[in-house]
Amino acid sequence: MLRQVAPIALLLISNIFMTFAWYGHLKFRSMPLLIVILVSWGIAFFEYCFQVPANRIGYECYNATQLKTIQEVITLLVFSLFSVFYLKEQFKWNYLVGFIFIILAVFFIFKK
Repeated sequence: MLRQVAPIALLLISNIFMTFAWYGHLKFRSMPLLIVILVSWGIAFFEYCFQVPANRIGYECYNATQLKTIQEVITLLVFSLFSVFYLKEQFKWNYLVGFIFIILAVFFIFKK
């Protein structure tokens, strides 16, 4: 059970770092682009420190397609919260519909 949960927890942490590396700078649009790139690279380093072990450990009980699917679902959840609470963007009904279709994709990918 721990072998199945550990990669998910690591991917969650990884995606939090990834989201800040990729989109956190949008609140600091007046900052020079070179500075933003360097800061984003620094944050992305920590993303990889969690993402690589997540996939290495996860590959013992999930296949690569399942790992990627887990990662994408986590990314959407983290990004949704990030965009609403950090960027103060509105979560719209059509986003929810799109996520429902993605959840259906997860069902079919994990179906035995």
